[in-house]
Amino acid sequence: MIEEFRLRSQLTMIKLKGTFLDEITHDIPSQNWTREDWVKDFDAMKAVGIDTVILIRAGYKQHTVFNSDVLSKNMNTYPVYHDLLDLFLEQAERCDMDFFFGLYDSGKYWVNKEYQKEIELNKEYCDEVIQKYGDRKAFKGWYISHEIGRYEKGVLDVYEEMSVHLKKLKDQPILISPYVHGVKQFAVDAISFEQHTKEWREIFEHIAGHIDIVAFQDGQVGFDELKDYLEVHKALADEFGLECWSNVESFDRDMPIKFPPLPFKNLRYKMELAEKAGVENLITFEFSHFMSPNSMYLSAHGLYKQYCDWLKDQGFDIPSV
Repeated sequence: MIEEFRLRSQLTMIKLKGTFLDEITHDIPSQNWTREDWVKDFDAMKAVGIDTVILIRAGYKQHTVFNSDVLSKNMNTYPVYHDLLDLFLEQAERCDMDFFFGLYDSGKYWVNKEYQKEIELNKEYCDEVIQKYGDRKAFKGWYISHEIGRYEKGVLDVYEEMSVHLKKLKDQPILISPYVHGVKQFAVDAISFEQHTKEWREIFEHIAGHIDIVAFQDGQVGFDELKDYLEVHKALADEFGLECWSNVESFDRDMPIKFPPLPFKNLRYKMELAEKAGVENLITFEFSHFMSPNSMYLSAHGLYKQYCDWLKDQGFDIPSV
């Protein structure tokens, strides 16, 4: 099953093949979409060639994507009035997309270095998810949503133990999307390129054989540095047998507000750098807010149009939506 997925992802041309789906629990505002709005947005994704959608997380603290008995019991979660997980799976199936399920982030245990509690809670929760949704056609992968930018042994334990459990539940590819501890997000204590390379070599030694795909976020370093980071990520992934994607962020970290859509010229530049580095796939965080013709941000409509025009210039057939 994993090899079949690898063959599909290797058909990549220079375009975005996947996007995260934000379940709206953290730092991105709600668009207050109905089911009909999501139908339109999946159509817009499909029109530009997106074939993979990744749930960024199944919940955060008290918020979650469906009424979970496990989370209600353990985390006193708030009620869910519309099953977002079912909706996303339904639309992925309708559009012939692969769906990656993102784990639950307690916002508590792993942050406080209580890693085993985070692991046990997610194991029980994923058991419930598989019981409810495991037979869905679009369910083609796992996403471990606990992000790191540096060597953290406790989080690596989460990766290792959860990956074993997830593969037993459903033997599908496991994805992570780490960040770079760089100047745009960590101006005070950003680490050097050399230190980043050293620590991620150690991380890859731990996660090889457990994680299948790594998609580094590309927005935490300057454009003048990005080429080097993309190349070292690809080299390390190759060395340790992981598939290397790039998470081409479609929001702008250089503006003083969080977060407007990215200028198209910057998106294109990052995609071209990733292609030259040889990554197998390009995904983005995140289409629906920052690139969609349906987004609450008007500038996202313009980004979608410019992206469509560029794809047409490359010879892609883009249907109108």
